[in-house]
Amino acid sequence: VMSILLHGDAAFAGQGVVYETFHLSDLPSYTTNGTIHVVVNNQIGFTTDPRMARSSPYPTDVARVVNAPIFHVNADDPEAVMYVCNVAAEWRNTFNKDVVVDLVCYRRRGHNEMDEPMFTQPLMYKQIHKQVPVLKKYADKLIADGTVTLQEFEEEIAKYDRICEEAYTRSKDKKLLHIKHWLDSPWPGFFNADGEPKSMSCPPTGISEEMLTHIGNVASSVPVEDFKIHSGLSRILKARSEMTKNRLVDWALAEYMAFGSVLKEGIHVRLSGQDVERGTF
Repeated sequence: VMSILLHGDAAFAGQGVVYETFHLSDLPSYTTNGTIHVVVNNQIGFTTDPRMARSSPYPTDVARVVNAPIFHVNADDPEAVMYVCNVAAEWRNTFNKDVVVDLVCYRRRGHNEMDEPMFTQPLMYKQIHKQVPVLKKYADKLIADGTVTLQEFEEEIAKYDRICEEAYTRSKDKKLLHIKHWLDSPWPGFFNADGEPKSMSCPPTGISEEMLTHIGNVASSVPVEDFKIHSGLSRILKARSEMTKNRLVDWALAEYMAFGSVLKEGIHVRLSGQDVERGTF
């Protein structure tokens, strides 16, 4: 399995989660063995100029924190894009590290139906309106090379249009919408026998007070005899022991009891995050 993430240029540079996940990308137990990041770089974040949106020249510069290779490619050249994507896939499969493909392109129309880009970006959009669309540009090249004929190209376009038109016509006849049909792979029986998500049943998870007391006592004791522990810790353990005796719990003890009860059933518990080795929380 190869994970591919699709980003916008402004989001790639501006969303902290991108930087954070790069820093997780090579950690033991977190790595996906390399993600391919595809940045659709239309050089404008909604209506904002890049120079007003970030401090670095490229939106992809954030990937430098893990030394990921970054390929900047002209998206008006489909063959160059294909070549770069193949190199990226090969890199990822060879080295199991993240790699970034920066598709340098443009957005022909507005951000949404209500957005008229000429209001905020008149100079850029004057240039964009002069651009020959990539499909026409590539078709002209292939026809000039003799790779395809004009007739073959027109047939392909007509075939694609027909698929869209037929789907649009069929959509008008749809009276009933099944949410599960929109899932990539509907899992029959995921919720119950007939596969319809009517309700999710959950077995009772309570445990006896005797068991809670046992876990509380274990959680407030030292595992080895004659083991000298830090006085700060012994205060914490003593307070925990008192709470167990008085049938009280705070957040930390409640967590202990939850983990302890799961461990007693033989289920492995993995803690991850800040300070878990210290057991502060």
